[in-house]
Parts: sequence; structure tokens; C-alpha cells
Amino acid sequence: MVKFLLAFFLTLCATLASAQETKVVYHITTGIDTIAGAMSNIQNHLNADPKAKIVVVTNGPGIDFLIADAKDSKGREFSGMVSDLAGNGVEFRVCNNTLVSRNIDPDKLLMETKLVPSGVAEAARLQSKEGFAYLKP
Repeated sequence: MVKFLLAFFLTLCATLASAQETKVVYHITTGIDTIAGAMSNIQNHLNADPKAKIVVVTNGPGIDFLIADAKDSKGREFSGMVSDLAGNGVEFRVCNNTLVSRNIDPDKLLMETKLVPSGVAEAARLQSKEGFAYLKP
């Protein structure tokens, strides 16, 4: 009986451990030239782990791809990539401090975005309070 209970307990622990979702914050602080690579990393992450909880936190020049009509160097808008990733559960958070300092109207942001008071504070909060891993593409 003890062996059975021990085996059951170990199986239960292994099942619970494998059921934990991966939580990752991608912190983007660089301009449009680096975004295609970052978006590709996020898509590859989802392809490998479709249940991953991914939050993209942007501040400084990192917000630029989330402004309506933003385009890459080949003239392609980022809105389609953002929409596709958001449709797969990726959240996009934009630093309000950056908007204020650059005098950007929040209404110019893509509809998939959420405004946060501070990008760096949000990235730190997700790591320290919610257990997110930190990635800087």
C-alpha cells in the first residue's frame, strides 16, 4: 500500500510539474530594425511551446512597431504580425512614460496593445511577482 501511495504521489507531482505553463516576458527596447527578428523569435517560441504565456513589454524605441502604420525596412506593416501573435495569446504592453516623453497620442497605438505606467517596472513586476522568465531579443 505504501509503495502504491508513493508511486501515485510521484506520478501526481510529475504531472503537475509538466502541466505548469511557461511564462516569458520579451522586453523590447530597440527600434524597428530589430523587430522582425524579435517577432520571429516569439513565433518560434509559440511553435515550440504553444501553451506558453508570452507578454511583450516595450519602452523607448521599442514601442515604435506598435504605432499604427509602422513598417519594416521593406515597407511591410507590423500590424499583421502583431495581430497574428495576439490571436495566439501574446500580450503587448506599451510604456506610458515613453508616450509622454515622446509626445505620442495613445490613440495611435495598435488596438492589440495595453498601456502600462512604466515598461521597465512592468518587466520587473512580471519577473518578481508573477514568475516570468526574462528574454531580451
